[in-house]
Amino acid sequence: MPLHNADMAAIFDEIADLLEIQEANPFRVRAYRNAARVVNEFGRDIGSLLRQGGMLPKLPGIGADLAAKISEIVDTGKCAMLERLRKELPSAVTELLKVPGLGPKRVKALYHDLDVQTPEQLYRAAKNGRIRTLHGFGEKTEHNILAALAMRVGQPRRFLLAEAALAADAITAYLQQMPGVGRVIVAGSFRRMRDTVGDLDILATAPADSAVMARFIAYDEIGETLSHGPTRASVMLRGGLQVDIRVVDELSYGAALHYFTGSRAHVIAVRKLAQARGLKINEYGVFKGQARVAGDTEESVYRSVGLSYIPPELREDRGELEVARAGLLPHLLTLADLRGDLHVHTRASDGRNTLREMAQAASDMGLEYLAITEHSRRLHVAHGLDAEHLLLQMEEIDKLNASLQGITLLKGIEVDILEDGSLDLPDDVLARLDLVVGAVHSHFGLSREKQTERIVRAMAHPHFTLLAHPGGRLIGKRDACDVDMQRIIRAAKQRGCYLELDAQPERMDLPDVHCRMAKEEGVLVSINSDAHAARDFGNLYFGAGQARRGWLEKTDVLNTRSLQALRPLLSATMS
Repeated sequence: MPLHNADMAAIFDEIADLLEIQEANPFRVRAYRNAARVVNEFGRDIGSLLRQGGMLPKLPGIGADLAAKISEIVDTGKCAMLERLRKELPSAVTELLKVPGLGPKRVKALYHDLDVQTPEQLYRAAKNGRIRTLHGFGEKTEHNILAALAMRVGQPRRFLLAEAALAADAITAYLQQMPGVGRVIVAGSFRRMRDTVGDLDILATAPADSAVMARFIAYDEIGETLSHGPTRASVMLRGGLQVDIRVVDELSYGAALHYFTGSRAHVIAVRKLAQARGLKINEYGVFKGQARVAGDTEESVYRSVGLSYIPPELREDRGELEVARAGLLPHLLTLADLRGDLHVHTRASDGRNTLREMAQAASDMGLEYLAITEHSRRLHVAHGLDAEHLLLQMEEIDKLNASLQGITLLKGIEVDILEDGSLDLPDDVLARLDLVVGAVHSHFGLSREKQTERIVRAMAHPHFTLLAHPGGRLIGKRDACDVDMQRIIRAAKQRGCYLELDAQPERMDLPDVHCRMAKEEGVLVSINSDAHAARDFGNLYFGAGQARRGWLEKTDVLNTRSLQALRPLLSATMS
């Protein structure tokens, strides 16, 4: 799709930001900043001019090299130099530029001097008093950064996605039973599948004179009604989750769904595209002057600004508009693509069901294979297995496989990664397994260098297959370990092993930005339930959502393979 002056300016601004973070020649950085300003302020649409066969006018500060890049952007919808720069830096570094008070110069200092790569690492550095030691920062700047991040890191209460889903499903079912109600959908961060949710935004279609609002506030789980009108209401459930509901007509459904799904940054970016085309977008529709030109569906909203439909999980203003304009959006993974689960526990350690019960539950989910991965002996609180008990379970798995139909059990272990990077069980035992899942369960407070080195050393073990919940976080309870995730991902690529996206709702680990980093490096991710009971296979739904937020496609995920295709990939890590 054609790009306009504002799009070109944004590309040149991002190039300047990334060059500055890389400590490139200041004159080169300044040239791209100037190019962004000149292009944005030029009175005619440069793209339209060039596409109509015209020549690029002489613009101040735009020499042959920049002129060639403008032509490239017009012809291809992207800039190869920007793509290269994005690959040279951890993708999460650019997220730091969105923190109030941080420009490229300060991000450069944080990245080069403190090795800060993510907002979470920035928060820890500020909290520990490390930022004030940098030249040009000081205590006041550190305080301001901490205050800006506090709103992101946790002040308002947020609910796990799985917790919010229980409330969302119940309310949706309640609304759908009402006479006159058409469609009901939960929008907001819930629809975007964020791992935590601040509130629920619900849209319902119904006639203007319907009694939806009156009946909604009679819902028996409501603890307090915050506001109530003919087309909208806001309530607080007894569990503390706020729910906002809006009734819209069918003509506005798509525009309202787009608006209330967010994210705010994504909606603003789409609105700017509309403004460049002389359109106005709000929750009621897309308008050309007074005439409505789109808005009944979300597809029509995106089509009106020259974009293909963008799945909700990608709507975070992380490059999805540019990719959609080029027609190159990924074909995101779906839950149905998963063929197996490679991280599951039974009664043999800290699970609540037997081998057979877990196998049956996985089969009922449509899975073809299941890896049994009890904890190893070091994790006493989980009744971890020593070598003798693991060998006995392996025999039990072999016997059970002989009688199972439609599903195959794989022999594995979730082995502790010890502080020095060694593994918690002997090599001769690990060598007899189908896969070895390594996990950090202790010494979470090691320095970034020591924690990263510990994990990299473990992955180099000849029988290591999969790094479980790589960040080690428990949402709302324990921060992720301070590690260099890009180094870990690249070490996994070099070693030929894999990373887990643990779909247990308190973990959701890998986070979305690290999923995308793994994809960019060509490292396969395994989406696992970490099930400790038969009902826990439902976690895979949330894991698939997290994977979609990380731009993962079917081919990026290890356990979308058939068992026949999977076995060689597992064997390659066990030699």
